[in-house]
Formats: sequence, C-alpha cells, structure tokens
Amino acid sequence: MPLARAWSVALIGVDGRPVEIEADIGAGLPGTKLVGLPDPGLREAKDRVRAAVRNSGQSWPDSNITLGLSPANLPKDGSGYDLGIAAAVLAASGAVPAHKLLDTVLVGELALDGRVRPVRGVLPALLAARRAGYRRAVVAVESLAEGALVAGLDVGGAERLSELIAWLTDDGGLTRADVPPDSCLDENVPDLADVVGQPEARWALEVAAAGGHNLLMTGPPGIGKTLLAKRLPGLLPALDDDEALEVTAVHSVDGALRAESPLVRVPPFVAPHHSISVPALIGGGSGLAGPGAISRAHRGVLFLDEAPEFGGERLAALRTVLEEGEVRIGRAKGWVRYPAQFQLVLAANPCPCAPARETECRCSPAARRRYFAKLSGPLLDRVDLRVRMRPATSLSVVDAGGQSESTAQVRERVVAARERAAKRWSERGWRTNAEVPGPALRREFALPGPVTRLLDRSLDRGALTARGADRCLRIAWTLADLAGVDEPDGDHVAAALEFRDRRAA
Repeated sequence: MPLARAWSVALIGVDGRPVEIEADIGAGLPGTKLVGLPDPGLREAKDRVRAAVRNSGQSWPDSNITLGLSPANLPKDGSGYDLGIAAAVLAASGAVPAHKLLDTVLVGELALDGRVRPVRGVLPALLAARRAGYRRAVVAVESLAEGALVAGLDVGGAERLSELIAWLTDDGGLTRADVPPDSCLDENVPDLADVVGQPEARWALEVAAAGGHNLLMTGPPGIGKTLLAKRLPGLLPALDDDEALEVTAVHSVDGALRAESPLVRVPPFVAPHHSISVPALIGGGSGLAGPGAISRAHRGVLFLDEAPEFGGERLAALRTVLEEGEVRIGRAKGWVRYPAQFQLVLAANPCPCAPARETECRCSPAARRRYFAKLSGPLLDRVDLRVRMRPATSLSVVDAGGQSESTAQVRERVVAARERAAKRWSERGWRTNAEVPGPALRREFALPGPVTRLLDRSLDRGALTARGADRCLRIAWTLADLAGVDEPDGDHVAAALEFRDRRAA
C-alpha cells in the first residue's frame, strides 16, 4: 500500500503548528477523500491539486486516495496546504522521491494550470517551522522576500508545480531570494517641523514617545490634532529585530505586506474610521478570527480621531487590551491570540457642534457632558497624558526661535530617554516606563514622601484613582529621563499630575 508524507503549517492567529499531510493510495473505486477537519476552502483542494498535477505533465493515480491532515483535531483553514498535498500524492504514486520531503515545509496554493500562488501568513508559518526543527521550506516565488526574513531556514521559491517536481527529482533547482532591504525610518514619515505653534501639545507628544504613554488631545477642529498624531511614529525608535518580526507576522496574516520592503521597521500608524465595527477593530470573522485594527497597530500607534463618535461599545473593548497588550478572541473553531501592544492616541472636539472658537459654541452644558461621557472614566484612567489645544494666534504661529523643531531633533531626545529607561528596567524585562507595573514603582522604586506629597493629596480628595497615581509616577519617570536625571523630583511629579488633569478632557 503506497504511503507518503509531506509537511505544511496551520496558523492559529500568529501562532503556527506543523501539519503532517499523509497520502495513502489503496485499492477500491477511484476517488479522493480528505480528512482532518478541513474547512470548505481546503476541502476543494483535492480538485485543485488534481487539475494542477495533470496540467504539470504528471498523471493522477486512478485509485482510491485518502489524504489525512494531522493533528486531526486541529482546525485547518485556507489553501496553503495545496503544495504539500500535491507533493505527498506524487511521492505516494512513485512519481517523485520522498527523501527531500522529510525535513521540508511546503506552503502555497495551486492554480488549475499548476502555478503556485502566494498565501497569507508565510512569515509566521515559517517561523513556526524553524522552531519545530525543519531545515527547508518551499513557497511561492512572490512570498520569497517574506520567507527570506526567517534566518536559519533554507527557503526556496517555485513559480509552478513542475519546478517543485524538478527539485524533488534533482532535475532542477528552486528560485532563491535576495536579502530584503530594511525599511528606512524616515521613509514616508511626516516631519514634526510642519506643525507650527502648539508648544504644549508638541511637548506632550514628545513625552508620549519617550515613555510609550497613551495621549488625549482635545481642541476645536482644524487645530492640528491629526497633524500631530501622524508624526508620533516618526518620533519613536525604529523597531528592533524581534519587534520587527512580531509586527511583520501580523501584517503577513493580514495580507498587508509590501513585496519590495517586507520587513516592517517603522512603527505602524493605524487610524480607523469611527464607523468601524467591533470585530474589525478588535479582530474577528468566521472560522478562526483574523487580526483587527488594534493588532495591525502592534508596536505602533492607534489613532482614534473624533474619539467620542466611536461609541461606548468600541471604546470599552479597548480597556482590557490596553492593560494586557494582546487580544484573545474565541470563535466556534477555537481561540486565537494576536499581539496588540500599541500607543493609543485620542483626539476629540470640545463639544458636539465643534466651532472654530469656543466662544461660538451653542451646546448646552448637558450636551457637552453627554458628548464626553462617551469617553468613560475607566478608559480615560488608562490615558496617561491629556492636553488641551488652543486655536493658533499670530503670537503662537511659530515657536520660540522662529522655527519648529524637526522630527530628527526631537527623536534624538526620545531615543536617549528610552535608552535610560531600558537600562533601568532591563533586569525586569521592561523597556518603557509605560510597561512598569504600579507595585514596582511604589515598592522597589519608591520616591521620597516629599516628592509624592501632591499625589497623596489628590488621592485624599478623590481627584485621582490608584491607577491614575501609578500612571503619574510613570510619567514622572519619563520626565526625569528626558531631563537626564536619575530620579524624579517634586517638579516632575507636579508636571505629571498636570497631564492627568481631567479638565483637559
């Protein structure tokens, strides 16, 4: 009884698991049966593969073929198993030798004429294959740049099934990829020098970048809230190798990678429209859930313009994610996990009518309260920095000195502050001040009583919650890092408390 095996990878979110594809050719009426929890798209693979094999000059076995996908209890979605199914059937029929398949992962969809098409999620699939000990992988030629990001794995590309057959029979080779270029940090990143005026908001943006803090900007329309938010990614340091692979893996699953520059080095900037659905924001879909906007913003910035218009349901869905840095979504076929560690930037008008100047507002006090009540207290408690922006005047069109600082100038201070923070927290695994738990700030890195006296008074008056006090301490440490001192003083704590002032909302 001819039997052969090939290997592919099943993706569950951004986590991959190797899948063994077995092909058994036995006696009985001609037919092909696929078992192992395939989804409807995968059940059609037997017809696609049969046509691709025939159109590649090979014969399809005129026997009873059983295809098994193991682990059998693991749901399997998509068309990326086509290449592995074809190789297993050809090896079982004796058309190709099977020895090269033993430590090779095959990921790709087959067209009816034998072309190998790219699929989503090649990067996380190959990372999982490397962790499982595989030495080689074959993907579509269009996915080679993505596959080349996985060091330690010999990745080859096939444009047609016939090229894979030639490689298995030692009659030809696979296409190899060049080392993909890194994305430049300055590429398509708007410059902060374009923003004139708004010194308080510019300072808040710098503090947010230096400490990884969330930010709320309020002010009339056209004042520069969106302009400033779009410049935050340019102030952040470039992603290191591990961070870049994390972000690129999410974008690979989402199908948003660019072939000419597959490795994402620039912190992403995601700005969904306020009409976005909760599944599109958090992640969802039928079968196994796909990544949402918050996961596409991983290690970058999620910007919600006109934040009160998003509604309570969408905004409330962000609260747990902001604390945990990941989202877990359950569907009928199982649970998936996506990373979602981002900086949240909210922008809001001062009232529903949003006049150019507040003196022209016609909203009642009750209408203003209802408008901002959509930004719930628990959500605002997780927003470290709040700044009230004022309309520009002839006296504030340019900053002192006659010219606004550029992104490069501000980024130098941000990078220096982040390096100080990373060195301080390195033994505990934290990289930014925003990641430090409150108990660590109160016990291991407790500040003297006179320094935190203002925080104690605010807690006594009920003007600050315990979580808010922890976030004030984080901001104070960021201000100290920007100032180049070892520990915050009373002025840093007072400035941090000003950033938490609810009147800025």
